[in-house]
Amino acid sequence: MGAIGVFDSGYGGLTILKSLIKELPEHDFIYYGDNHRAPYGTRSFDEVYEFTLEAVIKLFEMGCPLVILACNTASAKALRTIQQKYLPIHYPDRRVLGVIRPSAEVVGELSTSHHIGLLATEGTVRSESYRLELEKFSPHIELFQHACPNWVTLIESGQQATELGKENIQKDVAELLSLSPQIDTIILACTHYPIIADYIASIVPPHVKIIAQGDIVARSLKDYLQRHHEMELRLTKQGTVRYFTSGDPQLFNQQAAAIIHLDTDAQLIE
Repeated sequence: MGAIGVFDSGYGGLTILKSLIKELPEHDFIYYGDNHRAPYGTRSFDEVYEFTLEAVIKLFEMGCPLVILACNTASAKALRTIQQKYLPIHYPDRRVLGVIRPSAEVVGELSTSHHIGLLATEGTVRSESYRLELEKFSPHIELFQHACPNWVTLIESGQQATELGKENIQKDVAELLSLSPQIDTIILACTHYPIIADYIASIVPPHVKIIAQGDIVARSLKDYLQRHHEMELRLTKQGTVRYFTSGDPQLFNQQAAAIIHLDTDAQLIE
């Protein structure tokens, strides 16, 4: 019996956590942000796999039977290997789920033009994970991807609302839209990006929908637990949330309050 583990490279996964708490308020959660080694987006596959696996094992050791990788880069670069090669041997009774598949399952229905744009880290774009998943669920969709290597740093440093930050965001959004004039839906394929979703919505044409992942992932997890009753029975339900970071706990609490509007009391994980 234990909490649902939620892992991210930094603060971005808190946007997913907020939706999970709203959808499953009675469940217990443990959030772990690897802030000391963030961002993951420009790191190699091997590094992201190694760091993500470390975090998953740590959350398992803290009693979590189920872990959500609330990080697109980790979901793109590490999830499949963990699910297929590591868990069957070492933790056959535990589960790790990501954020890419739930988004790919529903986003195809949201576009009228069938041209979807994707804003993500370099790692997520290079992995082609979204294209592979969309081909399974919505083969009629054309996907146009653009990497935004500076956005996570901008957001985590609180610079997204400065003139320089806005210029950076505008430039990347314009580059994505230049790939196809028919794009009518944009997936924010990094869990940090919903923090600037309102600003992105204000600079795109009014018919373009901006899709954040939090509510999609939360509904998908609720559905998963309804279909996997044996996992649901292993989860504790006292409505608690605990926060851990590999970085500075005080800074984590300040940033969580300022950026995500969450009141946290983070503890350090070495």
